[in-house]
Amino acid sequence: MKIKLIQFIPVIIWFVIANILFFMPGQDLPASPFLEAIHFDKWVHIGIFSGLVFLTAYPFVKAQRSTKKLLLKISILFIIYGVSVEFIQKYFASERSFDITDMMADTVGCCFGYLAAIWLIKKLRKKAALNE
Repeated sequence: MKIKLIQFIPVIIWFVIANILFFMPGQDLPASPFLEAIHFDKWVHIGIFSGLVFLTAYPFVKAQRSTKKLLLKISILFIIYGVSVEFIQKYFASERSFDITDMMADTVGCCFGYLAAIWLIKKLRKKAALNE
């Protein structure tokens, strides 16, 4: 099956939204003792990076062209992106700071996205085997 550029539109949109959130001024972010108590920021990072990895991997998975090595490369790419975001926030973003726990949350999110893609591969293979 051939991979079409249009299949990457969801991850492109997700990436743009992520960048808007990561680089908006700190004063524009919601602040609440409740959100801080539940570490909402970390959950957002996990969700964003899970989505980035999974949505990037999805066209490859759907076209049956994914391998664990490819998924690992995608995950590592987004881990590097997460580290880069923290340095950009530290040096260039208004009222934002470097946070190593954000990088850890990004890495956890990448791992979740990787595992979700592996799960989907197994599910699709099982379905294909049943249809044969």
